[in-house]
Amino acid sequence: MKMPQQIARFFQQEDINFLLTNRIPRQALTRFMGWFSKIEQPLVRDLSITFWKFIANLDLGEAKKQQFSSLHDCFIRELKAGARPVDMSPSVITSPCDAIVGACGPINGSRVFQAKGFPYTLEELIGDAATIDLVRDGCYATLRITSSMYHRFHAPQDCRIERVTYFSGDTWNVNPIALQRVEKLFCKNERAAIVTRLEPGGLPLVLVPVAAVLVASIRLHFLDKLLNLSYRGKNEFECDTAFGKGQEMGWFEHGSTILVFAPRGFTLCDGISTGKPVRTGERLMRLPN
Repeated sequence: MKMPQQIARFFQQEDINFLLTNRIPRQALTRFMGWFSKIEQPLVRDLSITFWKFIANLDLGEAKKQQFSSLHDCFIRELKAGARPVDMSPSVITSPCDAIVGACGPINGSRVFQAKGFPYTLEELIGDAATIDLVRDGCYATLRITSSMYHRFHAPQDCRIERVTYFSGDTWNVNPIALQRVEKLFCKNERAAIVTRLEPGGLPLVLVPVAAVLVASIRLHFLDKLLNLSYRGKNEFECDTAFGKGQEMGWFEHGSTILVFAPRGFTLCDGISTGKPVRTGERLMRLPN
């Protein structure tokens, strides 16, 4: 085995991975990465992207441009036109992002799972009783965006944004290793609950982007603020913004996870199950008949 492969396999070991991505000063390192990734010096940029390609399966073939000003510019890259066809069927909502499906299935009252044997409640995640009642006993999917994936997210259906509630929090890694070790991890991390109404019909849909280590910053096109660790506690933003199905809503400054919560009557589409990849615009859930 070649030395680079040995090094890569060393960092992929569960205990080593958990130690390096969680038993560190997470918030300080996240702030540092936010600064470092925006350095536009060519040597820093090129070495950073080369190292990224070494540790992850980074493919830039679909990127709209091939020259980037910084590592950050590469992370939030746009794709070529038509790279993510959107299923326009009115009977389905589509995946808002490229992802690997994590825990998914029915919402038991307000209880869901981050991984097998690790439940959490919507009260702990988003708190607001009125929002929780919108999706109680409904359907959910956890969509994990890996570091090398496309990091922008899109409207899963024609919808109108009603409200965003931002929660400042920690920056635990959200990979499967951490999800199997840290209870209620999503409820501890920085996140934003986006309450939408599907059009026509007004059915609710709640999207919760969750940030992570090296990642904490969420950009939403319809807010004039970058949601990041400088916001402390809980912040609410009233909105009234319409999006067409497939229209870009925002991006993570680096990447993480989007939790999708739908009301009673929604079901997962065929092929949506734990561990399966899904891409932006592909079928995720069916609307009630």
